[in-house]
Amino acid sequence: MQLTMWKWLHPYAKTERAFALCSKLLPWCWGGAALGLTIGLIWGLAFAPADYQQGDSFRIIYLHVPSAILSMGAYSGMAIAAFIGLVWQIRSADMAVAAIAPVGAVVTFVALFTGAAWGKPMWGTWWVWDARLTSELILLFLYLGVMALYQSFEDKQQGAKAAGILALVGVVNLPIIHYSVEWWNTLHQGATITKFGKPSIAPEMLWPLLISIVGLGLLVAALSLYRLQSEMIRREMHRPWVQAMYTQQEGQ
Repeated sequence: MQLTMWKWLHPYAKTERAFALCSKLLPWCWGGAALGLTIGLIWGLAFAPADYQQGDSFRIIYLHVPSAILSMGAYSGMAIAAFIGLVWQIRSADMAVAAIAPVGAVVTFVALFTGAAWGKPMWGTWWVWDARLTSELILLFLYLGVMALYQSFEDKQQGAKAAGILALVGVVNLPIIHYSVEWWNTLHQGATITKFGKPSIAPEMLWPLLISIVGLGLLVAALSLYRLQSEMIRREMHRPWVQAMYTQQEGQ
């Protein structure tokens, strides 16, 4: 298993190859994100039927649910990159941790903010120390902690190692977020699209939500890849491939 993984990762251990892969993926991610978010949000906000209990206020679901799901998805991606960086000592994986953390933090903040805006008319308050909300807030602190650790070391290799360890430790919070509504008595509603069997949401509401999730996922990927390229250039500024790239751009 480790040998197979290494054979797949080895070409991208070189930051130059990883940078080129990001360049190939970025246009597809930007285009898919623009298309998915445009269709999903317009469909959900303007054309999906109103909820029979919540009326039009439920429409915040088309931003809140994707951001909540992607806050955990981005953290999972960051933790995988941290694991690869710690086990196989791949520099581009360490840089990916630093690239993903701010993007994930913003998405987590959006999830918390939209959740508070949704909770006010539904629960009568902006915030309660609900299990789901509290564990999501802890996720934001984990992102901030990873960012702070990475920046606190002058030796970026040591900073990446410390940040990677924290990212891996924080993975334990992800199942807590997901199952908190089942494990504890909570105001937050249960799963609607991720539970087994038929989702408890009408298809005409479900499809724009799914498209919005895909669109936001591609946006998170695009921002992370863009930040990864910036981190590579910043860290590898002295390397010949970066200097050659700038020389080529200046000559065009």
